[in-house]
Amino acid sequence: MVLNVPNILTSLRIVAIPLFVVVFYLPESWVTARQASIIATVIFVAAAITDWFDGWLARKWNQMSAFGAFLDPVADKLMVAAALIVLVEQGRADAIVALIIIGREITISALREWMAQIGEAKSVAVAFVGKMKTVAQLVAIPFLLYNDFLFGIIDCRIAGRFFIWVAAILTLWSMVYYLRAAWPLLRGGKAD
Repeated sequence: MVLNVPNILTSLRIVAIPLFVVVFYLPESWVTARQASIIATVIFVAAAITDWFDGWLARKWNQMSAFGAFLDPVADKLMVAAALIVLVEQGRADAIVALIIIGREITISALREWMAQIGEAKSVAVAFVGKMKTVAQLVAIPFLLYNDFLFGIIDCRIAGRFFIWVAAILTLWSMVYYLRAAWPLLRGGKAD
């Protein structure tokens, strides 16, 4: 393991996951439901910011490492999965959305690992639709966590549900995109 600032930030995202989840299970005498929503939103947004920041620092300081390349997407996927599970349990997101998003992440991660093993990792490199999916998730989840009016204008419940369904649709679209790119190899042929 390479210990540098980008990898420490990534590791902190993983450490933040249990804190993020436990805030919803603290007694009401410690933290009200409203406070729990605000704290969880802040933790998730901070994690999203460090996700961008650690990658930027790794490139800027030339501190990219195999460990960081492995850990960064794991941290992202764990945080999103934890958030979706909490949101489903809280009744703020539909289980089908969580299944679509988490199922896609597992499927595409396995596909990428297999493609890397056969030397075809570039066939399933991150595409624009995958980036749009991530943006939709990173907008939807904080809205759903906050679960109230923002600035007295934006109903985060409505906006969050809209964006999480957009994220689910983009998730399916990106999965089809990646599977189509890998299909010739999955059938035993060559990539296009």
